[in-house]
Amino acid sequence: MKIEQLVPLIILLPLIGGIINGVLGKRLPKMVVGSIATAVMFVSFFLALNVFFQLNEATTINLFTVIRLDDFSLFARLLVDDLSIWMTLIVTGIGSLIHLFSMGYMSHDKGYYKFFTYLNLFIFAMLILILGSNYFMLFFGWEGVGICSYLLIGFHYSDENKGLLNGLAARKAFIMNRIGDLGLLIGLFLLLATFGTLEYTEVAAKLAELSPSNWMLFGITFCLFVGATGKSAQIPLFTWLPDAMAGPTPVSALIHAATMVTAGIFLVVRSNFLFEAPGAQLTQDIMLYVGLATSLVAAFIAMRQNDIKKVLAYSTVSQLGFIFVALGMGAYTAAIFHVTTHAFFKALLFLGSGSVIHAMSDEQDIRKMGGLKKFIPITHITFLIGTLAISGFPFLSGFFSKDEILAHALHHNPLIYGALAFSALLTAVYMFRLYFVVFHGEFRGSDHAKSHLHESPYNMTIPLMVLAVLSVIGGALNLPGKHWFSHFLNHNVMGLDKIEELHVDNGSLITLMATASILTLVALIGAYSIYVKKKSLPVEDSQLTGWAKLSANKLYLDEIYDFLFVRPMEALSKLAHQLIEIVILNNIVLGAAKAIGKSGDLVKKIQTGRTEWYLLWMVFGIIGLVVYYLVKI
Repeated sequence: MKIEQLVPLIILLPLIGGIINGVLGKRLPKMVVGSIATAVMFVSFFLALNVFFQLNEATTINLFTVIRLDDFSLFARLLVDDLSIWMTLIVTGIGSLIHLFSMGYMSHDKGYYKFFTYLNLFIFAMLILILGSNYFMLFFGWEGVGICSYLLIGFHYSDENKGLLNGLAARKAFIMNRIGDLGLLIGLFLLLATFGTLEYTEVAAKLAELSPSNWMLFGITFCLFVGATGKSAQIPLFTWLPDAMAGPTPVSALIHAATMVTAGIFLVVRSNFLFEAPGAQLTQDIMLYVGLATSLVAAFIAMRQNDIKKVLAYSTVSQLGFIFVALGMGAYTAAIFHVTTHAFFKALLFLGSGSVIHAMSDEQDIRKMGGLKKFIPITHITFLIGTLAISGFPFLSGFFSKDEILAHALHHNPLIYGALAFSALLTAVYMFRLYFVVFHGEFRGSDHAKSHLHESPYNMTIPLMVLAVLSVIGGALNLPGKHWFSHFLNHNVMGLDKIEELHVDNGSLITLMATASILTLVALIGAYSIYVKKKSLPVEDSQLTGWAKLSANKLYLDEIYDFLFVRPMEALSKLAHQLIEIVILNNIVLGAAKAIGKSGDLVKKIQTGRTEWYLLWMVFGIIGLVVYYLVKI
């Protein structure tokens, strides 16, 4: 089949799976529901592979016309180039493995068919976002991903114990994303006002032709970055992402590994021609320092978290900050390379945490775990690989992708390099802490929990093994000196071929790799000494002091946001209620209605129903008219 036929199918298959399960899923056996949802994902992935091997040049596919006016047209089109097809492979490939894992993980859930319906629709929206040829299609997928994430994060809203918290977490994610989405929407209107089109290729072509002012370019790119800040969880809009752990673990893997949180990164990379324009330099600087601050703050908070999923959530925020630093330096291929490797090891870690939670009968507190390597060996080995990869252990995937960003940072500014290297060190420290506390030592849970410890079924462990292999070999995509991935993206991705590739001499490269390796090994040895040899354990939050207390309490950011925004908004809402509902509605609107009702009561008294009275009033009316005309004459 031709690319023009394959690509629409890639998008439609998850939609079809979602519709089938949404309409018929309640009547179908769980195995059938899960199989349909997973099968359409694997077929989409293999179709995407077919397109990947066929693609030689960027291809545009027209679907239909949305609006056609004299001076403006809006089309539903798809753009297939190396960037969009690569992101499609990540989304469908990782998404397929998460669907397969979910078949085992969610097997006892009452809302099984709804869960897979939402998952399929989520992937459908994400594919529209990355395969659309214009900002309208991107925004359509952007909002679709937002509503599906709301449904998935709050999936267990009816849970007796945590239902309210789950609903609040979903609402928090939805509202904070809407703040970012407003920025994106304003950016799109500015694009439309400046260039008269939302098509990527047309905007890029008109950029040099129209030469908009630097302030306009800054306004456009800054608004786009605000949109990216919401979806990709950067300061100040990042606190929704750790709370999104309220969703089932496969949702955490899907949102935090390869899909929703990468949407903002994709937006910036797709718009690289705008961000490289002279007027956008200030936006790039803002993006760089916001990303750096996010990476450091999230890594610091992760240091003393004791919920296994919360540690991984803050790790995701930190890694996203790492990537935004790369974007701020114009290192777009390095950013997508780290997005790719991060998808491998972060999906592995989240699914691995799901396997641990499954074995622990839904317990997530790492203080109640310990010694699990004896009970769940496959999960243990794969989780260890994921930990080593994200920590930058030599020659695993994260080592190469992080090293490339660090090389750009050293070339850009040694101080930025030092701060990023420190963030990478913190990543290794909290990840090895998590690994040793969970899998080494003695089991610290209840006897009941210990009696139920067991390895997950094959439909859960097979995705772990596949992702572990990818986490090991993923760095080969962009080996130093070869840079296959950089050349691949520069082939037919708009704007990227204008950006010079960073060339690092062999001596500097060896120094960078050696430094990164030493930092990782120091963190590994230190964590082993503390948590295995000395058998230190995380203490209760009430016993923490100093920086550890700040870290455990997430720098009190939720409390600060509550004081600065939530409480004033609630107070304003109560004031508006009193002003609008009580004063205006009750007194003015209802008062006017009552006055009209009273006047009706008075008037109806003259409606007696007797004919002679009506004749009398007619006579009075005629006399009145005669008098009026006589006076007038």
